[in-house]
Amino acid sequence: MSISRRKFLAWLGAAGIGSMVSRDAGASSNKHFRGYPKSSGVLYDMTRCVGCRECEAACNKVNSLPAPDKPFNDLTVLNTKRRTGTDAYTVVNKYSGTRHDGPVFRKIQCNHCLEPACASVCFVRALKKTKSGPVTYDESVCVGCRYCMVACPFDIPAYEYNEPLTPRVLKCTMCAPRIEKGQLPGCVEACPKEALTFGHRDDLIKIARKRIRKYPERYKDHIYGEHEMGGTSWLYLSPVPFKEVGMREDLGETPAPSLTSGALSIVPMVVGLWPVLLAGVYGITKRKEKIAMEEQQTAVAEATEKADHEAHLKLEAAMGKAKKDKETAIEKAIKKALEDVAGAEPDKEDS
Repeated sequence: MSISRRKFLAWLGAAGIGSMVSRDAGASSNKHFRGYPKSSGVLYDMTRCVGCRECEAACNKVNSLPAPDKPFNDLTVLNTKRRTGTDAYTVVNKYSGTRHDGPVFRKIQCNHCLEPACASVCFVRALKKTKSGPVTYDESVCVGCRYCMVACPFDIPAYEYNEPLTPRVLKCTMCAPRIEKGQLPGCVEACPKEALTFGHRDDLIKIARKRIRKYPERYKDHIYGEHEMGGTSWLYLSPVPFKEVGMREDLGETPAPSLTSGALSIVPMVVGLWPVLLAGVYGITKRKEKIAMEEQQTAVAEATEKADHEAHLKLEAAMGKAKKDKETAIEKAIKKALEDVAGAEPDKEDS
């Protein structure tokens, strides 16, 4: 980012943008948003997933993420429960010991809620729900408050703690740039077993219900994401109860903004005052730093003056001692010369 967060917050408070942003945050309404018409989504069918990790490799490539410690064809990583992070927007975990014959694989990524909790608490609107389906992130306005990480019920957003200057909040974007170009999300395009289906969310729900009706012995009669937290753009079908593959079943159907509307009703005041408070703290800090710098400079000057004075005294003492030693040496030399002369005079009389 071209400006520091402190400058941004100071400007935000000075311009009064905080109150305006909170009014547009979309978190103060109790109206249940059913999603944008014809918005996109992804249906993930766990019964078709074989844990090949091709989706992980595709996500890594599309988003230009750093290479993992172990190659994507190393399936031993499936034995360890993993979560998404700044270097992995999607991961696949294996669940054994379920009610299903054999292991069940679950793909994890941002669920792109219809009314995202992350966006509802973001007072600068760095996170937005787009009409096409994805929840996108604008790093240029993010102030690093990390409220989105706390708010997300799926524990998805990750923070770049290893970037001290320009840290970002990173997560799956559902390949929004590719969708805009008419392309499939990277993971969907790469899946060799068609465990991932991309399309309009309404159509995906119809597909999921059709599969459940046709193969009732194969699927649990539940489309995860159809109603959870008001609905998500990422939908799931599973052969076992979702809690057996680590998915929350306690979320209910109430959208996040409805749950946060009471707490966020004071956001206009908080957001308006917070930058001013931080600006004041920043000013006090800079003042303290200035005073400390002046005190340090004064102390250095006094120490230098004292050292110069002591050095001058030592030099005068050394010069005085040298002068005295020289005078003493001259006196000794003269005395010795006189003694030598006096000792030589009788010899001249005898001659």
